[in-house]
Amino acid sequence: MTQRFSLVRLSLSLIFVGMLVVGMMGTVLAEDSIRSEPHALIMQVDGVINSVNGRFVSRAIEQSEEDRATLLIIELDTPGGLLGSTREIVQLLLESPIPIAVFVSPKGARAGSAGTFITAAGNFAVMAPGTNIGAAAPISSDGGDLEDTLASKVENDAAALIRSIAQTRGRNQDKLEATVRSAASYSAQEALADDVVDLIAENVDELLSKLDGLSVHTSLGTVVLETNGLEIRSFKKSILEHFLEVISDPNVSFLLLMVGGLGIVVEIFNPGLVGPGVIGVICLLLAFLALGNLPVNWAGVVFILLAVVLIVLEIAVSGFGILGVGATVSLIVGGFLLFNQFGDISPYQPFFNVNRWLLYGSSGVVGVAMTYVGLSSYQLRREVSPEKSRSLIGMQATVTAELSPRGIVLVGNETWTAISDDGRVITTGEAVEVQSEDGLVLTVSLFVNPE
Repeated sequence: MTQRFSLVRLSLSLIFVGMLVVGMMGTVLAEDSIRSEPHALIMQVDGVINSVNGRFVSRAIEQSEEDRATLLIIELDTPGGLLGSTREIVQLLLESPIPIAVFVSPKGARAGSAGTFITAAGNFAVMAPGTNIGAAAPISSDGGDLEDTLASKVENDAAALIRSIAQTRGRNQDKLEATVRSAASYSAQEALADDVVDLIAENVDELLSKLDGLSVHTSLGTVVLETNGLEIRSFKKSILEHFLEVISDPNVSFLLLMVGGLGIVVEIFNPGLVGPGVIGVICLLLAFLALGNLPVNWAGVVFILLAVVLIVLEIAVSGFGILGVGATVSLIVGGFLLFNQFGDISPYQPFFNVNRWLLYGSSGVVGVAMTYVGLSSYQLRREVSPEKSRSLIGMQATVTAELSPRGIVLVGNETWTAISDDGRVITTGEAVEVQSEDGLVLTVSLFVNPE
């Protein structure tokens, strides 16, 4: 009986495993069948061209190749972007094994600056009516003209790149070069007449209809397109890419940098709180991740972090407002410098900056808060009566910031600046005894327990 039961259980197990294997194979075969059906993959690239969009285009090309797509359509609407990301996307388009149509769409969209290079690099350059392309002349990070020598350097580099793309794709070299040399810009009709783009299409369906039967050269050879009535599948950004786009906003990265620095400095001055340190590290890591997608000037980062340190020092040491003034000035300077570039400037880069209202508002809040802290601390300690002053002598205190020989001690519930009487270093957490008081500075010695 037991043996029969074991055989039944073994048979059922084998049947279950077999059904599971067949089911998995069926799913894989079904997915492979769906993937292999002729289709066009369509994606949207809008906003500033940065490394997030670069990775997005790279993923789309890989997905198109994996799914054996007939065509990849990039719907483009951009004011420009970063040099490195623009070159990365151009390289991906020129070396793609899948035919790519860059479609400046919808109506009212533009392929400005970096978008001109990307559109020209597609196998097919297409525009919707009411769109424009061009204005790829080099500018500085603040939106102004470059100095003569630097302007010549980056202009020649950009012109060489656009001519190379035009030669590869067989488009009008002179007209495309004019977008760099003289910031020329063309409407859809003008671009078509001047052989800057290949087609004008109202929508994706009309685009597919016009591409049908055309031949195109890819990295794998020449392909004749059969696109009439082709199935369209969307390819969207991942949650991570959307998140990176949000934090890569200059204003968000500025706030993350401030909050992150503040949390870490608070934790350093108050070890054991944990919360500020954890929040600070997370925000600071997110800030650096965001700044990696922006043309950051690291001098601005240093000024902002210096402002945070001065804020905490003003509160902890009570610098009579001097540290607060320094914090406010450092914050303003850091905000202005954060996205201002010097030296080699991307010729395709739109103007990045921290919103002036956010910068002035943050600086104003810091200035008012530091003024209040300084005045309150000064008045509180000036109001201490002679009797109370004398009562501090002999009191026990705790070192909250190492005395080497100057530091900070906690007497009761008040924070005081203190120096050790013999110049020795007294570490944080040690108990000390107040020996004398000179204005707002205490002289202390290491506390010796009489027992």
